[in-house]
Amino acid sequence: MAKRTHRTSFHLRHWAAGLALLAGAASPALAEPAISDGVVKFGVLTDLSGPSADGTGKGSVVAAEMAIADFGGKVLGKPIELVFADHQSKTDIGMATARRWYDAEKVDVILDVPVSSIALGVQQLTRERNRVFLMMGPGSSELTGAACSPNGVQWVYNTYALANVAGKALVERGDNSWFFITADYTFGHMLEKDASAVVKAHGGKVLGSARHPFNNNDFASQVVQAKTSGAKVVALADSGQDTQNVLKQAAEFGLAAGGQKLIALLFGITDVPGVGLDIAQGMMLTDAFYWDRDDDTRAFAKRFYEKVGRMPTMMQAGVYSAVSHYLKAVAAAGTDEAKAAVAQMKKTKINDIFAKDGYIRDDGQMIHDMYLVQVKTPEQSKSKWDVYNIVATVPGEQAFQSLDKSACPLVKKTR
Repeated sequence: MAKRTHRTSFHLRHWAAGLALLAGAASPALAEPAISDGVVKFGVLTDLSGPSADGTGKGSVVAAEMAIADFGGKVLGKPIELVFADHQSKTDIGMATARRWYDAEKVDVILDVPVSSIALGVQQLTRERNRVFLMMGPGSSELTGAACSPNGVQWVYNTYALANVAGKALVERGDNSWFFITADYTFGHMLEKDASAVVKAHGGKVLGSARHPFNNNDFASQVVQAKTSGAKVVALADSGQDTQNVLKQAAEFGLAAGGQKLIALLFGITDVPGVGLDIAQGMMLTDAFYWDRDDDTRAFAKRFYEKVGRMPTMMQAGVYSAVSHYLKAVAAAGTDEAKAAVAQMKKTKINDIFAKDGYIRDDGQMIHDMYLVQVKTPEQSKSKWDVYNIVATVPGEQAFQSLDKSACPLVKKTR
């Protein structure tokens, strides 16, 4: 059974039917509302109970609430509403929720959607229904590749950027033989594919891979295969609790002690306490947001922490950014019609706590700086959430795949 959709409203709807009829009679143009159904409605479709819950989940809902509240709770004089639901990491539940939201509950924008297989389905449904899909949780580069949509925006990261930033840095430092421990589903496959391409493009080689089921507990077989391979780098192409469990078992089997370096290709700040600095220390990672980067990120993180009890991940900060930018676009366009709103979003740079001079490309990828970070040692860390050193800031044009290599059919080819 799908879990019940949760709802929060920032303003009650006030209906004035008689006045609307009079206005419509006086001016036919006024009969068509700028805001469909008299309300702008967001739906956060996320993981509230599974392996991605810490990185998205409740924090994604809170981030959306914060953005709506900071905007004032209304746009073009109409109320803003928010609903949220747990897709339970199941495609059928996620798709059933998305259909109900679009068709019955008149949701204008679906947000987040960790789990790429669910996101790919929502992307197609969004195209059919002419709504808006702003993605923070899913990472498959197919979402802005062959499966791109006019109204879909991948806001935070994709598998190419994750692999490109940290992967390139490691290979260039001489860590040029890799073995993958990969989640056996869409996201894991794409992450391994993109990371392998980066390794080979910079002169490295891939010695093999071992796959595991989603939400697994026992990784002994995969870890032993990685250790036996002799690869300099053992790359984890998975996420959330799976990544944490692999790292713990890799420590038990002595991979790092034996000289192999581990890289978790998707590893967020909320994963660090789950693993411990003693295990995670020294790992090189790719991230799109760090709460302690500057005064603006620290101020946002403090407010978020007061509500959630942990610092925001890149996905959660991305929710705040995307909701804010969408509402500004609706206000500027004078409508929440999907194509008009997204067109306005693409016209305007993103400058907020998440991105500086970010912009949305024709393939739906939001281009922004990415960060090569290294996990601090226990001695370097001053507090529970003081866990990263930013090693390098990588401009978005270098972090993400160039547009001329995109498989998105919306991209106009110059040759």
